[in-house]
Amino acid sequence: MDYKKVMTASSLMVGTLILAACDNGNANGGDSESNDKVVFNLPAGAEIPKMDGSLATDGESFVALMATQEGLYRQDPDGTNKPALAVEEPTVSEDGKTLTYKLRDAKWSDGSKLTADDFVFAWQRLVNPDTAADYSYLMSGVIKNAEEIMNGEADPEELGVKAVDEQTLEVTLENAVPYLNSLLTMAPFFPLNEAYVTEQGSDYGIDSDHLLFIGPYTMTKWDGTGSSWTYERNPDYWDAENVGADEINIQVIKETSTGINLYESDDLDRVVLTEDFVTQYADNPDFVTEPNSFSYYIKMNYANEALANENIRKAIQYSVDRQAYVDRILQDGSIAIDGFVPHGLAQNPETGEDFRDESGDLAGYDLDQAKEYWEKGLEELGTDSIELELLGDDTDNAKRSSEFLQAQLQDNLPGLKVNLKNVTFKSRLQLNTDGNFELQVTRWGADFADPINYLELFETDNTFNTSQYDNPKFDELIQASREETADLEKRWGYLLEAEKILIQDDAAIAPIYQMYRAAMNKPDIENWTTHTVGADYDYKWITR
Repeated sequence: MDYKKVMTASSLMVGTLILAACDNGNANGGDSESNDKVVFNLPAGAEIPKMDGSLATDGESFVALMATQEGLYRQDPDGTNKPALAVEEPTVSEDGKTLTYKLRDAKWSDGSKLTADDFVFAWQRLVNPDTAADYSYLMSGVIKNAEEIMNGEADPEELGVKAVDEQTLEVTLENAVPYLNSLLTMAPFFPLNEAYVTEQGSDYGIDSDHLLFIGPYTMTKWDGTGSSWTYERNPDYWDAENVGADEINIQVIKETSTGINLYESDDLDRVVLTEDFVTQYADNPDFVTEPNSFSYYIKMNYANEALANENIRKAIQYSVDRQAYVDRILQDGSIAIDGFVPHGLAQNPETGEDFRDESGDLAGYDLDQAKEYWEKGLEELGTDSIELELLGDDTDNAKRSSEFLQAQLQDNLPGLKVNLKNVTFKSRLQLNTDGNFELQVTRWGADFADPINYLELFETDNTFNTSQYDNPKFDELIQASREETADLEKRWGYLLEAEKILIQDDAAIAPIYQMYRAAMNKPDIENWTTHTVGADYDYKWITR
Protein backbone atom coordinates (compact mmCIF):
# COMPACT_ATOMS: atom_id res chain seq x y z
CA MET A 1 0.00 0.00 0.00
CA ASP A 2 0.54 5.44 3.41
CA TYR A 3 6.73 11.90 11.35
CA LYS A 4 9.46 18.86 14.93
CA LYS A 5 11.69 16.66 12.18
CA VAL A 6 11.80 17.55 8.52
CA MET A 7 13.01 15.19 5.80
CA THR A 8 16.06 16.48 3.98
CA ALA A 9 16.52 15.95 0.28
CA SER A 10 19.22 13.37 0.86
CA SER A 11 17.03 11.48 3.30
CA LEU A 12 14.19 11.40 0.82
CA MET A 13 16.46 9.73 -1.70
CA VAL A 14 16.95 6.91 0.72
CA GLY A 15 13.20 6.43 0.69
CA THR A 16 12.41 6.25 4.37
CA LEU A 17 12.33 8.31 7.55
CA ILE A 18 12.79 7.16 11.11
CA LEU A 19 11.57 9.66 13.66
CA ALA A 20 13.45 8.23 16.60
CA ALA A 21 16.66 6.47 17.53
CA CYS A 22 17.26 3.36 15.41
CA ASP A 23 18.49 1.36 18.40
CA ASN A 24 15.63 -0.77 19.72
CA GLY A 25 17.08 -0.95 23.20
CA ASN A 26 14.91 -3.44 25.03
CA ALA A 27 12.99 -5.17 22.26
CA ASN A 28 9.99 -5.73 24.51
CA GLY A 29 9.71 -1.98 25.13
CA GLY A 30 9.77 0.00 28.34
CA ASP A 31 11.99 -0.70 31.32
CA SER A 32 13.62 -4.13 31.04
CA GLU A 33 12.75 -4.77 34.69
CA SER A 34 9.09 -3.90 34.20
CA ASN A 35 6.36 -6.25 33.10
CA ASP A 36 4.20 -3.39 31.80
CA LYS A 37 2.82 -3.94 28.33
CA VAL A 38 3.93 -1.59 25.58
CA VAL A 39 0.64 -0.31 24.14
CA PHE A 40 0.02 2.28 21.44
CA ASN A 41 -3.17 3.98 20.28
CA LEU A 42 -2.75 5.04 16.66
CA PRO A 43 -5.00 6.52 13.96
CA ALA A 44 -5.87 5.24 10.50
CA GLY A 45 -7.14 7.44 7.71
CA ALA A 46 -9.85 5.05 6.54
CA GLU A 47 -11.40 1.65 7.09
CA ILE A 48 -9.52 -1.38 5.73
CA PRO A 49 -11.07 -2.44 2.41
CA LYS A 50 -9.27 -5.81 2.08
CA MET A 51 -7.17 -8.15 4.23
CA ASP A 52 -6.69 -10.67 1.44
CA GLY A 53 -3.16 -10.03 0.16
CA SER A 54 -4.10 -11.18 -3.33
CA LEU A 55 -6.91 -8.64 -3.59
CA ALA A 56 -5.68 -5.63 -1.61
CA THR A 57 -4.84 -2.51 -3.64
CA ASP A 58 -4.84 0.41 -1.18
CA GLY A 59 -2.55 1.97 1.39
CA GLU A 60 -4.64 1.17 4.48
CA SER A 61 -4.80 -2.52 3.57
CA PHE A 62 -1.08 -2.66 2.84
CA VAL A 63 -0.21 -1.16 6.25
CA ALA A 64 -2.41 -3.76 7.96
CA LEU A 65 -0.94 -6.60 5.90
CA MET A 66 2.61 -5.40 6.64
CA ALA A 67 1.81 -5.55 10.36
CA THR A 68 0.40 -9.07 10.23
CA GLN A 69 2.07 -10.84 7.30
CA GLU A 70 5.45 -11.05 5.62
CA GLY A 71 7.18 -12.06 2.40
CA LEU A 72 10.57 -13.28 1.30
CA TYR A 73 11.91 -9.77 1.97
CA ARG A 74 11.03 -6.88 4.30
CA GLN A 75 12.21 -3.27 4.27
CA ASP A 76 14.48 -2.44 7.18
CA PRO A 77 13.97 0.91 8.95
CA ASP A 78 16.57 2.43 6.62
CA GLY A 79 14.65 1.27 3.55
CA THR A 80 16.99 -1.61 2.65
CA ASN A 81 15.25 -4.77 1.45
CA LYS A 82 16.48 -7.59 3.68
CA PRO A 83 15.66 -11.32 3.65
CA ALA A 84 12.68 -12.02 5.92
CA LEU A 85 10.94 -15.36 5.38
CA ALA A 86 13.89 -16.13 3.11
CA VAL A 87 16.90 -17.10 5.23
CA GLU A 88 19.38 -15.36 2.93
CA GLU A 89 19.89 -14.08 -0.59
CA PRO A 90 19.04 -16.71 -3.23
CA THR A 91 21.40 -18.72 -5.34
CA VAL A 92 21.18 -17.48 -8.93
CA SER A 93 21.62 -19.36 -12.20
CA GLU A 94 24.16 -18.25 -14.82
CA ASP A 95 21.54 -16.48 -16.93
CA GLY A 96 20.22 -14.69 -13.83
CA LYS A 97 16.68 -15.99 -14.36
CA THR A 98 16.40 -18.88 -11.90
CA LEU A 99 16.55 -18.00 -8.21
CA THR A 100 16.49 -20.53 -5.38
CA TYR A 101 15.43 -19.36 -1.92
CA LYS A 102 15.82 -21.20 1.39
CA LEU A 103 12.94 -20.48 3.77
CA ARG A 104 13.05 -19.86 7.51
CA ASP A 105 11.62 -22.25 10.04
CA ALA A 106 8.50 -20.11 10.53
CA LYS A 107 4.98 -20.80 11.79
CA TRP A 108 1.52 -19.58 10.96
CA SER A 109 -0.60 -18.33 13.85
CA ASP A 110 -2.45 -21.67 14.00
CA GLY A 111 0.87 -23.46 14.62
CA SER A 112 1.22 -24.94 11.13
CA LYS A 113 4.60 -24.74 9.42
CA LEU A 114 5.42 -22.33 6.60
CA THR A 115 6.39 -24.25 3.47
CA ALA A 116 7.43 -23.39 -0.07
CA ASP A 117 4.00 -24.57 -1.22
CA ASP A 118 2.49 -21.57 0.59
CA PHE A 119 4.32 -19.26 -1.81
CA VAL A 120 3.45 -21.40 -4.82
CA PHE A 121 -0.25 -21.36 -3.89
CA ALA A 122 -0.32 -17.61 -3.22
CA TRP A 123 1.49 -16.65 -6.42
CA GLN A 124 -0.58 -18.97 -8.62
CA ARG A 125 -3.73 -17.64 -6.99
CA LEU A 126 -2.63 -14.05 -7.69
CA VAL A 127 -2.26 -14.59 -11.47
CA ASN A 128 -5.25 -16.91 -11.84
CA PRO A 129 -7.86 -14.96 -13.88
CA ASP A 130 -10.58 -16.40 -11.61
CA THR A 131 -9.12 -14.43 -8.69
CA ALA A 132 -9.48 -11.14 -10.60
CA ALA A 133 -6.58 -9.63 -8.66
CA ASP A 134 -5.75 -6.08 -9.72
CA TYR A 135 -2.15 -6.45 -8.55
CA SER A 136 -1.51 -9.54 -10.66
CA TYR A 137 0.03 -7.16 -13.20
CA LEU A 138 3.10 -6.91 -10.97
CA MET A 139 4.11 -10.40 -12.07
CA SER A 140 3.60 -9.68 -15.76
CA GLY A 141 6.94 -9.65 -17.57
CA VAL A 142 8.68 -10.59 -14.33
CA ILE A 143 7.69 -14.14 -13.32
CA LYS A 144 7.79 -16.68 -16.14
CA ASN A 145 4.43 -17.31 -17.85
CA ALA A 146 2.55 -14.84 -15.63
CA GLU A 147 1.24 -12.80 -18.54
CA GLU A 148 0.11 -15.87 -20.46
CA ILE A 149 -1.75 -17.17 -17.42
CA MET A 150 -3.43 -13.82 -16.81
CA ASN A 151 -4.55 -13.78 -20.46
CA GLY A 152 -6.02 -17.29 -20.19
CA GLU A 153 -3.35 -18.74 -22.50
CA ALA A 154 -1.71 -20.96 -19.85
CA ASP A 155 -2.67 -22.67 -16.60
CA PRO A 156 -1.71 -21.19 -13.21
CA GLU A 157 0.39 -24.30 -12.56
CA GLU A 158 2.72 -23.16 -15.36
CA LEU A 159 3.80 -20.08 -13.40
CA GLY A 160 7.56 -19.91 -12.87
CA VAL A 161 7.48 -20.89 -9.20
CA LYS A 162 7.83 -24.32 -7.60
CA ALA A 163 8.53 -26.01 -4.29
CA VAL A 164 11.75 -27.99 -4.58
CA ASP A 165 11.13 -29.27 -1.07
CA GLU A 166 9.33 -27.97 2.05
CA GLN A 167 11.84 -25.19 2.65
CA THR A 168 13.21 -24.52 -0.84
CA LEU A 169 11.46 -22.24 -3.32
CA GLU A 170 12.56 -21.93 -6.94
CA VAL A 171 11.52 -18.87 -8.93
CA THR A 172 11.99 -18.57 -12.69
CA LEU A 173 11.94 -15.09 -14.16
CA GLU A 174 10.79 -13.80 -17.52
CA ASN A 175 13.16 -10.89 -17.11
CA ALA A 176 15.72 -10.18 -14.39
CA VAL A 177 14.23 -6.83 -13.39
CA PRO A 178 16.33 -4.52 -11.19
CA TYR A 179 13.50 -3.99 -8.70
CA LEU A 180 12.73 -7.65 -7.89
CA ASN A 181 13.62 -7.52 -4.18
CA SER A 182 11.38 -4.48 -3.74
CA LEU A 183 8.51 -6.42 -5.33
CA LEU A 184 9.06 -9.30 -2.95
CA THR A 185 8.38 -7.04 0.06
CA MET A 186 4.82 -6.43 -1.19
CA ALA A 187 1.61 -8.00 0.08
CA PRO A 188 0.61 -9.69 -3.23
CA PHE A 189 3.85 -11.71 -2.99
CA PHE A 190 3.22 -12.85 0.59
CA PRO A 191 2.56 -16.57 1.17
CA LEU A 192 -0.88 -17.99 1.91
CA ASN A 193 -1.67 -21.17 3.81
CA GLU A 194 -3.44 -23.21 1.12
CA ALA A 195 -5.33 -25.53 3.48
CA TYR A 196 -6.69 -22.63 5.52
CA VAL A 197 -7.59 -20.38 2.58
CA THR A 198 -9.29 -23.26 0.78
CA GLU A 199 -11.25 -24.22 3.89
CA GLN A 200 -12.44 -20.64 4.42
CA GLY A 201 -13.45 -20.19 0.80
CA SER A 202 -15.23 -16.87 0.23
CA ASP A 203 -15.02 -16.15 3.98
CA TYR A 204 -11.23 -15.85 3.87
CA GLY A 205 -10.17 -12.38 5.05
CA ILE A 206 -13.68 -11.09 5.75
CA ASP A 207 -12.73 -10.31 9.37
CA SER A 208 -9.92 -10.99 11.83
CA ASP A 209 -11.43 -14.36 12.79
CA HIS A 210 -10.97 -15.59 9.23
CA LEU A 211 -7.27 -14.91 8.83
CA LEU A 212 -3.95 -16.56 9.62
CA PHE A 213 -0.90 -14.47 10.46
CA ILE A 214 2.82 -14.93 9.97
CA GLY A 215 4.04 -11.38 10.60
CA PRO A 216 5.05 -9.39 13.70
CA TYR A 217 1.47 -9.06 14.96
CA THR A 218 -1.82 -10.85 14.87
CA MET A 219 -5.05 -8.93 14.36
CA THR A 220 -8.14 -8.94 16.57
CA LYS A 221 -11.39 -6.98 16.90
CA TRP A 222 -11.75 -6.26 13.16
CA ASP A 223 -15.22 -7.08 11.87
CA GLY A 224 -14.40 -6.43 8.22
CA THR A 225 -16.02 -3.02 7.97
CA GLY A 226 -15.48 -1.36 11.35
CA SER A 227 -13.49 1.70 12.27
CA SER A 228 -11.26 0.06 14.91
CA TRP A 229 -9.06 -3.01 15.33
CA THR A 230 -6.10 -4.22 17.36
CA TYR A 231 -2.67 -5.68 16.62
CA GLU A 232 -1.18 -8.01 19.22
CA ARG A 233 2.41 -9.23 19.36
CA ASN A 234 2.69 -12.56 17.51
CA PRO A 235 4.55 -14.96 19.81
CA ASP A 236 5.20 -17.35 16.91
CA TYR A 237 6.82 -14.75 14.65
CA TRP A 238 10.36 -15.82 13.73
CA ASP A 239 11.80 -12.42 14.79
CA ALA A 240 9.51 -11.83 17.79
CA GLU A 241 12.37 -10.63 19.99
CA ASN A 242 12.70 -7.52 17.81
CA VAL A 243 9.00 -6.62 17.76
CA GLY A 244 8.62 -3.44 19.79
CA ALA A 245 4.98 -3.28 20.91
CA ASP A 246 2.74 -5.69 22.77
CA GLU A 247 -0.48 -4.13 21.51
CA ILE A 248 -1.47 -1.47 19.00
CA ASN A 249 -5.04 -0.19 18.97
CA ILE A 250 -6.10 1.43 15.70
CA GLN A 251 -8.98 3.87 15.35
CA VAL A 252 -10.15 5.44 12.09
CA ILE A 253 -10.05 9.23 12.42
CA LYS A 254 -11.68 11.23 9.63
CA GLU A 255 -12.04 14.60 11.38
CA THR A 256 -8.79 16.24 12.47
CA SER A 257 -10.45 18.03 15.38
CA THR A 258 -11.49 14.65 16.78
CA GLY A 259 -7.96 13.35 16.46
CA ILE A 260 -6.47 16.40 18.16
CA ASN A 261 -8.87 16.11 21.09
CA LEU A 262 -7.93 12.46 21.53
CA TYR A 263 -4.23 13.29 21.20
CA GLU A 264 -4.36 16.09 23.77
CA SER A 265 -6.23 13.86 26.21
CA ASP A 266 -3.54 11.16 25.70
CA ASP A 267 -6.01 8.78 24.10
CA LEU A 268 -4.00 8.83 20.85
CA ASP A 269 -0.23 8.65 20.47
CA ARG A 270 -0.32 10.32 17.09
CA VAL A 271 -2.55 12.60 15.03
CA VAL A 272 -2.31 13.52 11.36
CA LEU A 273 -2.89 17.23 10.76
CA THR A 274 -4.85 18.73 7.91
CA GLU A 275 -3.90 22.12 6.50
CA ASP A 276 -6.18 24.17 8.78
CA PHE A 277 -4.29 22.86 11.83
CA VAL A 278 -0.71 22.86 10.50
CA THR A 279 0.00 26.53 11.22
CA GLN A 280 -1.54 26.22 14.66
CA TYR A 281 0.70 23.33 15.69
CA ALA A 282 3.85 23.87 13.59
CA ASP A 283 5.81 25.16 16.63
CA ASN A 284 4.67 22.33 18.88
CA PRO A 285 7.65 20.13 19.87
CA ASP A 286 5.64 17.03 18.85
CA PHE A 287 5.18 18.34 15.28
CA VAL A 288 6.75 16.31 12.48
CA THR A 289 6.54 16.21 8.68
CA GLU A 290 6.93 13.05 6.64
CA PRO A 291 7.47 12.87 2.89
CA ASN A 292 6.16 9.96 0.89
CA SER A 293 5.79 8.88 -2.69
CA PHE A 294 2.10 9.66 -3.14
CA SER A 295 1.42 11.63 -6.32
CA TYR A 296 -2.04 13.19 -6.31
CA TYR A 297 -3.68 13.87 -9.65
CA ILE A 298 -6.96 14.36 -11.45
CA LYS A 299 -7.86 11.24 -13.36
CA MET A 300 -9.95 11.86 -16.49
CA ASN A 301 -12.24 9.20 -17.89
CA TYR A 302 -12.12 8.86 -21.67
CA ALA A 303 -15.57 7.24 -21.58
CA ASN A 304 -16.95 10.75 -21.14
CA GLU A 305 -17.35 12.45 -24.54
CA ALA A 306 -15.89 15.75 -23.37
CA LEU A 307 -12.91 14.14 -21.64
CA ALA A 308 -12.17 12.03 -24.69
CA ASN A 309 -11.27 15.33 -26.34
CA GLU A 310 -7.55 16.08 -26.01
CA ASN A 311 -8.04 19.85 -25.96
CA ILE A 312 -10.54 19.65 -23.10
CA ARG A 313 -8.12 17.51 -21.08
CA LYS A 314 -5.25 19.93 -21.74
CA ALA A 315 -7.45 22.86 -20.73
CA ILE A 316 -8.18 21.17 -17.41
CA GLN A 317 -4.51 20.33 -16.91
CA TYR A 318 -3.34 23.92 -17.54
CA SER A 319 -6.06 25.57 -15.43
CA VAL A 320 -4.99 24.21 -12.02
CA ASP A 321 -2.65 26.41 -9.95
CA ARG A 322 -0.72 23.65 -8.18
CA GLN A 323 1.46 26.01 -6.16
CA ALA A 324 -1.59 27.86 -4.80
CA TYR A 325 -3.07 24.48 -3.92
CA VAL A 326 -0.13 23.39 -1.74
CA ASP A 327 0.40 26.89 -0.29
CA ARG A 328 -3.21 27.72 0.56
CA ILE A 329 -4.97 24.41 0.97
CA LEU A 330 -2.39 21.91 2.23
CA GLN A 331 0.28 23.97 4.04
CA ASP A 332 1.91 20.74 5.24
CA GLY A 333 5.14 20.67 3.24
CA SER A 334 3.61 18.96 0.21
CA ILE A 335 5.10 20.12 -3.09
CA ALA A 336 3.49 21.02 -6.41
CA ILE A 337 4.36 18.51 -9.12
CA ASP A 338 4.15 18.80 -12.91
CA GLY A 339 4.60 15.11 -13.67
CA PHE A 340 3.43 11.75 -12.39
CA VAL A 341 6.60 10.07 -11.06
CA PRO A 342 7.49 11.75 -7.73
CA HIS A 343 10.74 13.30 -6.57
CA GLY A 344 13.16 11.00 -4.78
CA LEU A 345 11.84 7.72 -6.18
CA ALA A 346 14.58 6.67 -8.58
CA GLN A 347 17.83 7.95 -10.08
CA ASN A 348 19.39 7.69 -13.54
CA PRO A 349 21.56 4.53 -13.43
CA GLU A 350 24.52 6.36 -15.00
CA THR A 351 24.28 10.00 -13.92
CA GLY A 352 22.37 9.65 -10.63
CA GLU A 353 19.95 12.41 -11.66
CA ASP A 354 16.51 12.15 -10.12
CA PHE A 355 13.82 10.98 -12.56
CA ARG A 356 11.48 13.88 -11.77
CA ASP A 357 14.25 16.45 -12.31
CA GLU A 358 15.37 14.86 -15.56
CA SER A 359 11.85 14.46 -16.91
CA GLY A 360 11.10 18.09 -16.05
CA ASP A 361 7.85 20.03 -15.86
CA LEU A 362 5.30 18.40 -18.15
CA ALA A 363 2.08 20.07 -17.00
CA GLY A 364 2.24 23.79 -16.34
CA TYR A 365 -0.21 26.38 -15.03
CA ASP A 366 -0.99 28.74 -17.90
CA LEU A 367 -4.43 30.34 -18.12
CA ASP A 368 -3.92 31.70 -21.62
CA GLN A 369 -3.07 28.21 -22.91
CA ALA A 370 -5.87 26.69 -20.85
CA LYS A 371 -8.47 28.99 -22.43
CA GLU A 372 -7.06 28.43 -25.91
CA TYR A 373 -7.36 24.63 -25.51
CA TRP A 374 -10.80 25.04 -23.94
CA GLU A 375 -12.19 27.08 -26.81
CA LYS A 376 -10.79 24.61 -29.36
CA GLY A 377 -12.31 21.70 -27.46
CA LEU A 378 -15.73 23.33 -27.18
CA GLU A 379 -15.69 24.09 -30.89
CA GLU A 380 -14.80 20.47 -31.73
CA LEU A 381 -17.60 19.22 -29.49
CA GLY A 382 -20.09 21.71 -30.92
CA THR A 383 -21.10 23.18 -27.58
CA ASP A 384 -20.47 26.21 -25.38
CA SER A 385 -20.79 24.46 -22.02
CA ILE A 386 -19.80 21.22 -20.29
CA GLU A 387 -20.93 19.67 -17.01
CA LEU A 388 -18.63 17.22 -15.21
CA GLU A 389 -18.63 15.42 -11.89
CA LEU A 390 -15.52 15.42 -9.66
CA LEU A 391 -15.23 12.33 -7.45
CA GLY A 392 -13.28 12.47 -4.18
CA ASP A 393 -13.08 11.07 -0.65
CA ASP A 394 -15.34 12.19 2.20
CA THR A 395 -12.70 13.37 4.70
CA ASP A 396 -12.54 17.05 5.69
CA ASN A 397 -9.27 17.50 3.82
CA ALA A 398 -10.56 15.79 0.68
CA LYS A 399 -13.70 17.92 0.66
CA ARG A 400 -11.70 21.15 0.91
CA SER A 401 -9.44 19.95 -1.88
CA SER A 402 -12.40 19.16 -4.09
CA GLU A 403 -13.90 22.60 -3.46
CA PHE A 404 -10.61 24.31 -4.38
CA LEU A 405 -10.35 22.35 -7.64
CA GLN A 406 -14.01 22.99 -8.41
CA ALA A 407 -13.45 26.75 -8.04
CA GLN A 408 -10.27 26.68 -10.12
CA LEU A 409 -11.84 24.80 -13.00
CA GLN A 410 -15.10 26.76 -13.05
CA ASP A 411 -13.42 30.17 -12.68
CA ASN A 412 -10.75 29.51 -15.30
CA LEU A 413 -12.80 27.65 -17.91
CA PRO A 414 -15.96 29.63 -18.86
CA GLY A 415 -18.89 27.34 -19.50
CA LEU A 416 -17.67 24.53 -17.25
CA LYS A 417 -19.83 23.36 -14.35
CA VAL A 418 -18.23 20.94 -11.86
CA ASN A 419 -20.41 18.95 -9.47
CA LEU A 420 -18.77 17.40 -6.41
CA LYS A 421 -19.28 13.81 -5.30
CA ASN A 422 -17.52 12.91 -2.04
CA VAL A 423 -17.83 9.31 -0.82
CA THR A 424 -16.03 6.97 1.56
CA PHE A 425 -12.57 5.78 0.60
CA LYS A 426 -13.83 2.25 0.04
CA SER A 427 -16.71 3.46 -2.14
CA ARG A 428 -14.39 5.62 -4.23
CA LEU A 429 -12.09 2.66 -4.84
CA GLN A 430 -15.05 0.63 -6.07
CA LEU A 431 -16.29 3.44 -8.33
CA ASN A 432 -12.78 3.75 -9.71
CA THR A 433 -12.52 0.00 -10.33
CA ASP A 434 -15.86 0.05 -12.13
CA GLY A 435 -14.82 3.06 -14.23
CA ASN A 436 -17.83 4.88 -12.82
CA PHE A 437 -16.44 8.41 -12.65
CA GLU A 438 -15.74 11.42 -14.88
CA LEU A 439 -13.11 13.43 -13.05
CA GLN A 440 -11.54 11.88 -9.96
CA VAL A 441 -9.05 13.14 -7.38
CA THR A 442 -6.89 10.13 -6.68
CA ARG A 443 -3.34 9.20 -5.83
CA TRP A 444 -0.68 6.60 -6.36
CA GLY A 445 2.16 5.70 -4.00
CA ALA A 446 5.17 3.60 -4.92
CA ASP A 447 5.01 -0.12 -4.33
CA PHE A 448 8.61 -0.41 -5.47
CA ALA A 449 11.34 2.10 -6.32
CA ASP A 450 11.10 2.33 -10.09
CA PRO A 451 9.27 4.76 -12.43
CA ILE A 452 7.53 1.88 -14.18
CA ASN A 453 5.43 1.36 -11.05
CA TYR A 454 3.61 4.60 -11.89
CA LEU A 455 3.68 4.62 -15.66
CA GLU A 456 2.51 1.06 -16.28
CA LEU A 457 -0.82 1.90 -14.59
CA PHE A 458 -1.88 3.48 -17.88
CA GLU A 459 -1.06 0.62 -20.22
CA THR A 460 -4.12 -0.21 -22.27
CA ASP A 461 -4.68 -3.62 -20.66
CA ASN A 462 -3.65 -2.77 -17.10
CA THR A 463 -6.46 -3.43 -14.63
CA PHE A 464 -5.79 -0.06 -12.96
CA ASN A 465 -6.35 1.77 -16.26
CA THR A 466 -10.03 2.38 -15.61
CA SER A 467 -10.03 5.70 -17.48
CA GLN A 468 -9.70 3.87 -20.83
CA TYR A 469 -6.48 5.62 -21.87
CA ASP A 470 -5.09 3.94 -24.97
CA ASN A 471 -1.87 4.89 -26.76
CA PRO A 472 0.03 2.12 -28.63
CA LYS A 473 3.31 4.06 -28.55
CA PHE A 474 3.03 4.43 -24.77
CA ASP A 475 2.33 0.69 -24.42
CA GLU A 476 5.31 -0.11 -26.62
CA LEU A 477 7.66 1.97 -24.47
CA ILE A 478 6.48 0.37 -21.24
CA GLN A 479 6.93 -3.12 -22.65
CA ALA A 480 10.37 -2.22 -24.01
CA SER A 481 11.41 -1.00 -20.57
CA ARG A 482 10.43 -4.39 -19.10
CA GLU A 483 12.43 -6.31 -21.65
CA GLU A 484 15.55 -4.12 -21.57
CA THR A 485 17.42 -5.47 -18.55
CA ALA A 486 21.00 -5.16 -19.87
CA ASP A 487 21.24 -1.51 -20.95
CA LEU A 488 19.66 0.27 -17.97
CA GLU A 489 20.35 3.73 -19.41
CA LYS A 490 18.40 2.81 -22.53
CA ARG A 491 15.57 1.48 -20.35
CA TRP A 492 15.60 4.80 -18.44
CA GLY A 493 15.12 6.66 -21.72
CA TYR A 494 12.05 4.58 -22.56
CA LEU A 495 10.46 5.56 -19.24
CA LEU A 496 11.23 9.26 -19.68
CA GLU A 497 9.61 9.22 -23.11
CA ALA A 498 6.58 7.34 -21.80
CA GLU A 499 5.89 9.93 -19.09
CA LYS A 500 6.16 12.73 -21.65
CA ILE A 501 3.52 11.05 -23.83
CA LEU A 502 1.19 10.42 -20.90
CA ILE A 503 1.33 13.92 -19.41
CA GLN A 504 2.57 16.43 -21.98
CA ASP A 505 1.28 14.96 -25.23
CA ASP A 506 -1.97 13.27 -24.22
CA ALA A 507 -2.83 15.04 -20.93
CA ALA A 508 -4.28 11.75 -19.72
CA ILE A 509 -4.08 13.03 -16.16
CA ALA A 510 -3.60 16.41 -14.46
CA PRO A 511 -0.85 16.10 -11.80
CA ILE A 512 -1.35 18.17 -8.65
CA TYR A 513 1.14 17.51 -5.87
CA GLN A 514 3.50 15.13 -4.12
CA MET A 515 2.32 14.55 -0.59
CA TYR A 516 4.08 15.36 2.64
CA ARG A 517 2.24 14.39 5.80
CA ALA A 518 2.13 16.71 8.82
CA ALA A 519 1.50 15.06 12.16
CA MET A 520 2.17 15.11 15.87
CA ASN A 521 3.78 12.10 17.55
CA LYS A 522 4.09 11.60 21.30
CA PRO A 523 7.73 12.32 22.24
CA ASP A 524 8.28 8.93 23.90
CA ILE A 525 7.66 7.01 20.66
CA GLU A 526 10.81 5.27 19.49
CA ASN A 527 11.54 3.54 16.21
CA TRP A 528 8.58 5.03 14.35
CA THR A 529 9.16 3.78 10.83
CA THR A 530 7.67 5.16 7.65
CA HIS A 531 8.58 4.29 4.09
CA THR A 532 8.18 6.17 0.83
CA VAL A 533 8.02 2.85 -1.04
CA GLY A 534 5.49 0.15 -0.24
CA ALA A 535 3.35 0.32 2.91
CA ASP A 536 3.42 3.79 4.46
CA TYR A 537 4.16 2.50 7.95
CA ASP A 538 5.82 -0.53 9.46
CA TYR A 539 4.91 -1.06 13.12
CA LYS A 540 7.35 -3.92 13.68
CA TRP A 541 9.91 -1.92 15.64
CA ILE A 542 7.77 0.76 17.32
CA THR A 543 8.38 0.99 21.08
CA ARG A 544 8.79 3.43 23.97
